[in-house]
Amino acid sequence: MNLVEFKEILKGKVTIGFQLPNGELVPSHFHVTEVGQVTKKFIDCGGTIRDEKVVNFQLWEANDYDHRLHPEKLVNIIELSEKLLGLENAEIEVEYQGGTIGKYGLDYQGEHFLLTSKTTDCLAKDKCGIPVEKQKVQLASVGKSESCCTPGGGCC
Repeated sequence: MNLVEFKEILKGKVTIGFQLPNGELVPSHFHVTEVGQVTKKFIDCGGTIRDEKVVNFQLWEANDYDHRLHPEKLVNIIELSEKLLGLENAEIEVEYQGGTIGKYGLDYQGEHFLLTSKTTDCLAKDKCGIPVEKQKVQLASVGKSESCCTPGGGCC
């Protein structure tokens, strides 16, 4: 989910909720302690230089149950960040404290924002020698397609 999509959803909400990949909800008394843009310049294992930009939100929970973040306040924080930091409409990455700081993607399912699991991947598989995973086919199904000609089928 990118920043424009996030703001549009927020504008129609009365409360904000985030759900972790395991189904648990982030406690409703969370705060957004950072809004920023993270730029990463790196070289992959194939020697290609790459640039990546994400909008970053950091969620934090404290024992402050009286100052819950409302959607309109978060929209104001984001708009101030766009103005002062020059935030671009990039994909959102959310940091949240578990056993360590976790980084999540963001999606929406109609009630809550979903923190989605992120994984690592090789960006240069064609250059670093990782074999492409072969498609597994059951030998019994080879050649048994409805599109094959059969005696008396009228296709020949």
